[in-house]
Amino acid sequence: MRRCDVAVVGLGLMGAAALEALLRRDVDAIGFDPLGPGAGQGSSHGSCRVFRRFNFENANYTGLSDDALAGWDRLARESGREILIPRPVLEAGPRGSEMVRASRRAALDNGRDAPLLTGREANALFPAFRLPDDWDAVVQEGGAILLAQAALKAMRAPAEAAGRIVAEAVVALEQRPDHVVVRTAGEAFRADKVILAPGPWMTRLLPDLAPLLEVTRQAVGWFRPAQPQTVGRDAFPLFILARSDDDIIYGFPDFEGRGVKAAPHNHGPEADADAWGPEATDAELRPVSDALAELVPGAAGPIIERDICLYTNTRPADRRPDAGEEFIIDRWPGSRLIIASACSGHGAKFAPAIGERLVRLALDPDYRAEPFFRLSRYSAFPEDS
Repeated sequence: MRRCDVAVVGLGLMGAAALEALLRRDVDAIGFDPLGPGAGQGSSHGSCRVFRRFNFENANYTGLSDDALAGWDRLARESGREILIPRPVLEAGPRGSEMVRASRRAALDNGRDAPLLTGREANALFPAFRLPDDWDAVVQEGGAILLAQAALKAMRAPAEAAGRIVAEAVVALEQRPDHVVVRTAGEAFRADKVILAPGPWMTRLLPDLAPLLEVTRQAVGWFRPAQPQTVGRDAFPLFILARSDDDIIYGFPDFEGRGVKAAPHNHGPEADADAWGPEATDAELRPVSDALAELVPGAAGPIIERDICLYTNTRPADRRPDAGEEFIIDRWPGSRLIIASACSGHGAKFAPAIGERLVRLALDPDYRAEPFFRLSRYSAFPEDS
């Protein structure tokens, strides 16, 4: 039976970040993933994600963003790849928008100026937009297009070069007092610790986690812009527009020459972990098409590409209440397992920071992740989990 100190199950952005961090520490680690970095499944597939320095979802994320930015910069230097394309982030909604208020608060709490703009002022900055004049808006610096596939390849490269990736699915974990047996269809491995980061397949390996998680189907589209000159890489921001709390879209500049990528920010219907088809329908993308036509006419146009992503969302916590859609980064009680469920649609940008936390959980018995990531925020788990 092949042995290692730490096994990493799932090599999307979270798992790959953890495996790369382990190998940088010269830890004997092996990663398991049947999907390569260009595969069309897995919550880390696709060319790009949004990086935001300031996050309206959770005021605690700013420190995580700082850690992640340092990690992305290091990865770019060491790999020689472009990982982040700096772009401002425009966030806007009707007057009094809580999303805009929370985003500004996150910046102001960290000593950054974040002037409240009107929709008219935002339109003057970025001519592709036609926001209502009285909307609230904020333009945050420190954002970037995260080149997710380039990052994934860079993080996996050291493990691939060292032969530390097993391109097979893990079918079972057998927990023993002093180790864990990691089984694929054809082989068994003995690991002192196991980091679990399999995205939507998490509950296949850890069924007891199922009550805390739900997987949702998320539609993504690329739109042929009506005014290409207004939506290019250097002219157009990343954007998040909230027509209401349950009607939010986000999007990217046309930085690849394949159109403006845009998608609903709100969660779609529940789905099975293997439900990667059919492709996104016109009906699923209609809220995006309508919002672009109304608010971003420079980007509006026919759908020219479409995709599906799966989010893995936490359900609301009760002991230390939160609204759900958060991350779990913690040790599984009474075991040698460390779990990472951070695929709620806003986790990708934090991958280097989350990878470091997972490694510390595996190697340092005194380390604990931040309280808002722990299982103990749910009353089904002991306070000291």
